Parts: sequence; structure tokens; C-alpha cells
Amino acid sequence: MSAARSFLTDLDHAVSRGTAESRIRALWHTTDLMITGRYSEDEIWTFGEVIGRLADEIEVAARAQLARRLARFEDAPVNIIHKLAFDDSIEVAGPILQGSEKLEPYALVANVCTKGQTHLLAISKRETLAEIVTDVLVTRGDQEVVNSVATNSGARFSDFGFLHMIQRAEGDSILAEQLGLREDIPRHIFQQLIAKASDDVRKRLERERPAMVDQIKSTMSDVAGELQSKFGPVSRSYFVAKRLVTAQHRQGNLNENSISLYARSHKLDEVTIGLSLLCSLPGDVIERAMLDKNRETLLILAKALDFSWATTMALLFLGAKGHRITGSELRELESEFGRLNLKTSRSVLEFYQSRKNAGDTDAGPKRQPVLAGR
Repeated sequence: MSAARSFLTDLDHAVSRGTAESRIRALWHTTDLMITGRYSEDEIWTFGEVIGRLADEIEVAARAQLARRLARFEDAPVNIIHKLAFDDSIEVAGPILQGSEKLEPYALVANVCTKGQTHLLAISKRETLAEIVTDVLVTRGDQEVVNSVATNSGARFSDFGFLHMIQRAEGDSILAEQLGLREDIPRHIFQQLIAKASDDVRKRLERERPAMVDQIKSTMSDVAGELQSKFGPVSRSYFVAKRLVTAQHRQGNLNENSISLYARSHKLDEVTIGLSLLCSLPGDVIERAMLDKNRETLLILAKALDFSWATTMALLFLGAKGHRITGSELRELESEFGRLNLKTSRSVLEFYQSRKNAGDTDAGPKRQPVLAGR
């Protein structure tokens, strides 16, 4: 390695006194030396510093060639990789943004937030994309970027990302279909997509994803049946509960403690009415969230309201069949609840609120009689 150190020291002369031609020769020689040798992390970092200094002195075409060489080099110096990734020229940044595994998610997020659409498009084509990266891509990207992300099977989406994509898919049948064909789209998100899609897109998705569509129809029928058996037709006791909970809400006394007490007391009507008021959602939406075998929506609503796990657990037991949940299932639900982000969950709630019927504007959401097959 002493010869390598000596060579790296001599490069100062190439940078400060050499011609453009000698700098390029020094660049390729240094790059070859780094790629073919075995060096420590500190030595690789030094190579990156030297290559970075040389890259500052060469033309775009040479920097682009350097980027292509380093994009797939698994031991490439992080310092030069970052430098190339943030180059204003997409010819230079593109190969790194699309292919280098040395770029951490935070660096990709920073790139999305500071660079133009061509840089975002390159990132959207990466082999894998973390949720925090797709969240900013679908927010800041143009139509081409968003469509590219939607067709990237290696991209992972948070609920926020999927919901934002659904909003952007309004009037964009191509994007709507691309989203609906993704194997990782959650069932409740797919259900919202189907509800908003055009007739042509809905028919194509029903042909392409029959299992998903059948599952949604079956679940909705099962939930409607459970609602009918649990709640029965709208009764006098429901209206009494509605008056009491609505008055409590108007007085500013409806809060997590109230919901927790109702849940532990198995007061389904009070919980449903209370959550619908706190979430500003129709009662039937809350009912479905309470009784759906997929508890994700209920967890998101509880997180959006900043409820504790103890209160959330009481809600889960209230909606569970026979009020029973196995220990392993409960641990999984607690882990999932812990992973949910408060800000993202509130964004999901805002989306749900934006889709509620315009007629639901009275003090409390109206509860309609539940009919089998609804």
C-alpha cells in the first residue's frame, strides 16, 4: 500500500499543475487502482477524496463515464458517490441514482428534495426503493416520475404513499390501472381505488385481479352481516347513546378516556358514535373499521387520534369475534401499532375525511340500517 500512498500524494501535482489530458489519465489510473485493489475503509475514503478533486477538473463526459464505472462498484467511496449523485448533469448523476447501492435512503430523499425531475426519474427506476423515498417521489414527482414509481415492482409504499397516488390517479386511468395491478397494494387501499376508478379501469382491474375483488365483496358482505347481528336495526338505545355522546362532544368532554371506558364496558354504540365524532367520519366507516378482520384501518385511526396502546387494545377486543384475540395476534398488532407514524396516520385520516359524503355535515354522522349484502 506504500506505493499506492505515494501515488496518491503525487496526484496533487496532476491536479494543481497538470493539463486536462494528464488529469484524465490520472483519474482513470486512480480509479483502476482502487477497483482492482483491496483497501481499508479509510484508504477507500482517501481514494474518493482524490477522485473527487480530479472530477472537479474534468468535463461532463468524463464525469459521466466515471459515474458509470462506479455505479456498480460495491466498494465505491461514499464521498465520491454522493458527489456524483448530486451533480447537476443527469448524465453524471443518473447512473449513480439509478444503480448505486451505496446511496442511503436519506441521501436519495435529499436528492429528491433538491434536484429536478430528471434526477427523480432516475431514482424512480432503482431496483429497490424504501417507503421514505417513495413518499417524497410521489409527492414531488411529475406524471412521468409517478408512473415510473407505480410500475417499479421493487418500490415499497407506505399507506400515505398509496393514498397520495390514488389522489393523483383521479382522471389518470393509466396510473389507476398501474396501482391496481401492484401485488403489494393493501386490500383497503385497493377498495378505495376501485371506488374512485372509471368504469373502464374498474372492469379491467376486475378481470386482472378477480381474487382481490372477490375478497373485497366477501369481506363487505361478512362485515355487513356482523353489523346486523351485533348492532341490529337502528334502535331507541342507539338514539339515546347518540344524544349523550354528542352532548359530551359539544361540551368538550369526549376524549380518549371516554372512548376507553366505553370500549371496556362493551358499549358498541357509544364507541362508534364517539369515534365518528372524533375522526369526523361517518358511523358506518367506523363500524367497518371496528369489525373488519384486517385491523389495519382501526390501528391507523387510533394512531391518528394519538391514542395509547391500552385504549387501542380495548377497541381491538371490542371489535374481535367473541371479544377474543390470541396472544400471538395481540403481539403482532402491538408491533404494527408501534410502527405506525403519527403524521402519516393523520394524513390517511385526512384522506378518509375528504372522501366522506357531502351530506354528512350534521353534528354526528348518520347511522343507516345495515342490510345483508350491503
